[in-house]
Amino acid sequence: MSPTTSASASAGTTGAVLSVPPAAPAVAAAHYAARLAFEADVSDVHADLESGAPGIVVVDTRGDAGWEQGRVPGALHIPTARIADVAPRLVDPALTVVTYCWGPGCNGATRAALAFARLGYRVKEMLGGFEYWVREGFGFESAAGARRRPVDDLTAPRSGISCAC
Repeated sequence: MSPTTSASASAGTTGAVLSVPPAAPAVAAAHYAARLAFEADVSDVHADLESGAPGIVVVDTRGDAGWEQGRVPGALHIPTARIADVAPRLVDPALTVVTYCWGPGCNGATRAALAFARLGYRVKEMLGGFEYWVREGFGFESAAGARRRPVDDLTAPRSGISCAC
C-alpha cells in the first residue's frame, strides 16, 4: 500500500473502486463463468478458425456495405434484420453461432445473438467485433481480396503472438 492509500484506509474513507464492495468469491466466479458462456474474444475465434476446431459458425451481422469493406474469412453474412428468415436455411443448429458486428461501440452483435437465441441456437458474441479482428492483425477478406493490417500494439503484442492472457 502506498502511504496515501494506507492513510485513507485508516481514516475510514472509501475510494471509488471499493465504494461498492466486491462480490463474494463464489458469486464472482458464477458471474465470470456466465460471461464466458456468452462471449468469445477475437483471438480465441481466430485460433479456432485457424486450427479447424469443430463446432462453430461465425456470422457477420452487418449490412452489405460493411461486408464489402471487410469480413472475417469464412464468416457467413446474415444481417441482423434477416436472421429469422435466413438462418434456418443456412446455419446448422448443431453448431454454436459466433456473432460479430463493427466493434465494441456497436451492439449489433448482441442484437444478432439475441435473434439467434430466440430461434433456439447456442450463441456467443465475439467481443471487439470486426474492428478488433483487424486491429489484432488478423487477415480479412474484402471486395478487393484478402488483406491484413499491422498489429495495433494497443490491442495486441507487436509480435503478433497471443498475449497469453
